Order: sequence, then C-alpha cells, then structure tokens
Amino acid sequence: MNMNHKRKTVVSHYDAEIVAGSLLLQESRHIARLLLRNADDKDWYQTLFIENVLQKTSPASTKRLTSLLRKRLGLMPPELWEMVANGTTEVAIQSLLAAAIKHSRLLGDFMLQVVRRHYKEFNAKLLPREWDSFLEECAHIDPTVESWSQSTKNKMGQVVYRILAEAGYLDDTRSLNVQPVMITPEVSKFLHAHKEEYILKCMEIAHE
Repeated sequence: MNMNHKRKTVVSHYDAEIVAGSLLLQESRHIARLLLRNADDKDWYQTLFIENVLQKTSPASTKRLTSLLRKRLGLMPPELWEMVANGTTEVAIQSLLAAAIKHSRLLGDFMLQVVRRHYKEFNAKLLPREWDSFLEECAHIDPTVESWSQSTKNKMGQVVYRILAEAGYLDDTRSLNVQPVMITPEVSKFLHAHKEEYILKCMEIAHE
C-alpha cells in the first residue's frame, strides 16, 4: 500500500474573524493614517501603546483590534486608506464597509442572499433569526461553519447587524429595518476603477 499519497486540502470559504469588531470608524482612521505614512515599528508602538489612540484598556485588546483593522485595510490600496483617513464620515464608512466585505465573504454573502431579498420584496423588517438560517446554509458550502460555537455565531451576527447599521443599511440594531443607501461617488469610482464587482454588487443591493 502506498502510504505517501497526498491528503486533500480543504479550503475554507468562510472564517469567523469578523467577530473581532464592526467598522470602527475612529479607530480605523488612526490605523489608515499610520499606513499612509508608512510608519515603522517604533511609530506603531508609540501611537498605539504609549499614546493609546485606540483607547483600549489593555495591550491585548489593542493588539487584537489593530490586527483586525490592518488585515481589512491591507487588502485595499492606499487610495482607500486616504478616503478612510481623511474622507467625510459617509465616504470613510463606505470605504470601511468595502474593506470589510473584501475581508469577510460571510458579510458580503449575507448582504446578497438575505438583506437584498428584503429590498426586492419591500419587506423592511430583518429578523434576528435570519442570521442563524443563513449560517445553516453556509455550512452546506463550508463545513467549517459547523465547528463554530453558538456564542461565536451569535456574536458574529451582532457584529454584522452593527456593521449594516453603521453603514446605513439598517436603521438601528434593535428594529432592524432596511433603508435606502446611495454609494458616494468617490467610493463608487474607486470600486469601479479597481474592478471590485463583488463588493459593488453587495453595496448596491438597495438600488437594483
């Protein structure tokens, strides 16, 4: 028997990293400015741990949040960092949503598969249980989803709903009513220029 056969590698379609935080506008502006000035390790340490610009109560919390935001922003070019750092609140929030969708396929697919349906059916009320139903469907695509604890799944749902509220797709995280959203010209131009079709499709669900 040949014992040297290769194992089949299973690639996860989804991950749970979004549980670490929502769009976090002010914190993301600080990280974007550090990226824009190509800060060295000493500058990062001084800004994040000595000046504590993220206003976290422990170094561990600062590290976790910094890791999340650097991963999100690191998937996008400096042009987007500039919009996050110095754009209007609306431009910065939409830029961060674009980066969050790029970072989390789970967020994008939820917008396309669940939230979009509410716009198309003129059904304003999004229900909390729709997150659980969505994850059940995701588990058919990626069995990794089944390995997440229920508390992690619940926290992820809270973060996703908060992101949608921060970006204006929901009126708030209690009533969960969908509402119209227009992509700003700056963000739309950026996404088209960089051929981010999937992100555009997610963000344009209110105006199909």
